[in-house]
Amino acid sequence: MRADAVRGHLDGLLLAVLEPGPLHGYAIITAVQRRSGGALELRTGTIYPALQRLERLGLLSSSWDAVGERRRRRYALTDTGARALATERTAWNEFTAAIGSVLNPAT
Repeated sequence: MRADAVRGHLDGLLLAVLEPGPLHGYAIITAVQRRSGGALELRTGTIYPALQRLERLGLLSSSWDAVGERRRRRYALTDTGARALATERTAWNEFTAAIGSVLNPAT
């Protein structure tokens, strides 16, 4: 899938994979890839700035988690983030319905 196909939808993808619970960066990348059946592969250089931006906007919170000697940041959806995800889903459903009606008109 073309990288530009994700543009404009990255926030919704990140919020959606964090809906079940907190994840660290690599687990977020893996979740998007798994949930898309391998069609979407996000790069760390793409998701970390987006995660930091979403945290600044109050849509995510983060905390440090220690795994042995390693520390990693875990991101979690906030209440504001959950509302933003609901809005994103509604917009996505409207968008796909409109595009679908043009590409696959009812006959």
